Amino acid sequence: MERAMEQLNRLTRSLRRARTVELPDDNETAVYTLMPMVMADQHRSVSELLSNSKFDVNYAFGRVKRSLLHIAANCGSVECLVLLLKKGANPNYQDISGCTPLHLAARNGQKKCMSKLLEYSADVNICNNEGLTAIHWLAVNGRTELLHDLVQHVSDVDVEDAMGQTALHVACQNGHKTTVQCLLDSGADINRPNVSGATPLYFACSHGQRDTAQILLLRGAKYLSDKNGVTPLDLCVQGGYGETCEVLIQYHPRLFQTIIQMTQNEDLRENMLRQVLEHLSQQSESQYLKILTSLAEVATTNGHKLLRMTSPRFIEFVCKHDEVLKCFVNRNPKIIFDHFHFLLECPELMSRFMHIIKSQPFKDRCEWFYEHLHSGQPDSDMVHRPVNENDILLVHRDSIFRSSCEVVSKANCAKLKQGIAVRFHGEEGMGQGVVREWFDILSNEIVNPDYALFTQSADGTTFQPNSNSSVNPDHLNYFRFAGQILGLALNHRQLVNIYFTRSFYKHILGIPVNYQDVASIDPEYAKNLQWILDNDISDLGLELTFSVETDVFGAMEEVPLKPGGGSILVTQNNKAEYVQLVTELRMTRAIQPQINAFLQGFHMFIPPSLIQLFDEYELELLLSGMPEIDVSDWIKNTEYTSGYEREDPVIQWFWEVVEGITPEERVLLLQFVTGSSRVPHGGFANIMGGSGLQNFTIAAVPYTPNLLPTSSTCINMLKLPEYPSKEILKDRLLVALHCGSYGYTMA
Repeated sequence: MERAMEQLNRLTRSLRRARTVELPDDNETAVYTLMPMVMADQHRSVSELLSNSKFDVNYAFGRVKRSLLHIAANCGSVECLVLLLKKGANPNYQDISGCTPLHLAARNGQKKCMSKLLEYSADVNICNNEGLTAIHWLAVNGRTELLHDLVQHVSDVDVEDAMGQTALHVACQNGHKTTVQCLLDSGADINRPNVSGATPLYFACSHGQRDTAQILLLRGAKYLSDKNGVTPLDLCVQGGYGETCEVLIQYHPRLFQTIIQMTQNEDLRENMLRQVLEHLSQQSESQYLKILTSLAEVATTNGHKLLRMTSPRFIEFVCKHDEVLKCFVNRNPKIIFDHFHFLLECPELMSRFMHIIKSQPFKDRCEWFYEHLHSGQPDSDMVHRPVNENDILLVHRDSIFRSSCEVVSKANCAKLKQGIAVRFHGEEGMGQGVVREWFDILSNEIVNPDYALFTQSADGTTFQPNSNSSVNPDHLNYFRFAGQILGLALNHRQLVNIYFTRSFYKHILGIPVNYQDVASIDPEYAKNLQWILDNDISDLGLELTFSVETDVFGAMEEVPLKPGGGSILVTQNNKAEYVQLVTELRMTRAIQPQINAFLQGFHMFIPPSLIQLFDEYELELLLSGMPEIDVSDWIKNTEYTSGYEREDPVIQWFWEVVEGITPEERVLLLQFVTGSSRVPHGGFANIMGGSGLQNFTIAAVPYTPNLLPTSSTCINMLKLPEYPSKEILKDRLLVALHCGSYGYTMA
């Protein structure tokens, strides 16, 4: 009886706080429950969950193998950081890239976290895999105030990374004037070369850092070339940095004649040299503009094919007689794509025929999608047409996320729809291979925990917008940029190396979420919601209201689920509404600004009316591609329940059907049952469910005519009716795969 009361009390506390109140036993599941709380510095909740748990605070998780202390240091969650340190977290633990919590705190300027880590004996001299120390990270980002505090702990201010670069090199490259002065005052070697022979002055000139170059020259920096004979002046001219060239000439007047000689070098990009000459020229502005005008490339205009707007009278006619039209379409659905395009081009008509449209083969809808997405656009293949230099997206590898965000936000949207040309700063390569590399790197950066934009799902394989992303002041701009990148990738059929939770795909498509979607971020809480739906709560005394307590940066707040929710009791009659509203709070309201910003960017390239052709599973395939599925491994790691055995005829038929259907249909089946299109590393034996590892399971269901298979994605269960023949099983299964996301059980 006591145990039952404790379980009931635990259930009540969970529902009131809209989260789990006990950590799962296994570290892998527990860490993803704690991570968003640590990111939001919800130290009260973290302390409560850790107090009754055996969780290992040094547990390393995710693809970069970081601990929660890394997360706290990275986000500036100082209260959680202190809590973890008191619990025994190792301040010098290195992730897969060799970064310690101190590295991350230094990189993001988290002064309080740095101070606390130093109190707990964090080692300032540890290098990551690239040889970077905390002092490098401070220099990269110009954290001069923190640098003053840290240099007194550093044994060697000129410590080199793997490329022989010191903190002074990277500070000069990024133009952090006060940081450069601080390092020089602390004894940094002003002429120290890296492995390529590049000095700090060389780095300053390579990025056009005029003021930094002036500081170095004023303090006696030598004008030296690298091992390949490339000089600081060469770099300034190649980048078109006229002001920096002017500074060099002030200290080395002979360089003016060198610039004049460069006009004879055919290998130089003329436009960059012209920029330098324009700055240095002593001619009148009118004369110089006349020269530039005669050399400028003649602007071209691209015609845009306007989609014919369907007249209101015609729309009214179709709506009045839509039953006749539906009869035609039902007999031969392909005529929608072949002849009845107006049904797809007009939102008023599309909504009436959406269920028929979505029942068409995925391949047909993809073809129509791209045909109309690119209608009116010229050939989008940048390889086959000349590229205007001004249209190239020039990005920096060492700051690819921020530099890409900057250039994409400034680029012409119409031109980006036509084609993309990307070049990495300092590299000559360009073409579709570089574009693919750019998308691949960016897709990883979008979910980089350093930006706090997305948080991992409970099983660590998918991503969801972080409700606490406001710890990054630029988060909404970055969400808009993330939407642009995914929209661009989809527009140009480029795959991204990123997978989102099913609920986020629903948000992109405008499909309502349901309580099962909660399992992706809090499996235990989702099970509690399932429990109150499945059980009569009339006499349990839960005393729940239409409001929940939530932890906002360590302070508990009461949030109403609807107006006056704090005074409305949850009853047996209204519990379904309560579950839906609390689901919307967790999955939608908590991240509505982030969703809106993302969609603003996404819809710049992908119209909402077109993307509605697909469901959340198909959108994942469009964005991230078709995974490979090993059917033999699938069979090997499947369990059977409710009366089924491996040798039963229905099960034999089922696997024969699975082996015979297309790869696309196998992926749809996997999505239908597990909610994901991917098999985790290690195969089907490592599939996760709501409470940890959970094998793919097939359960028996009594057969009635026309009954479709259904699923419970929380526990990876396919509920398969006992069909009388293989042919009926295949027919019903394929119908379920194409219609199952709409909740059909009969068709």
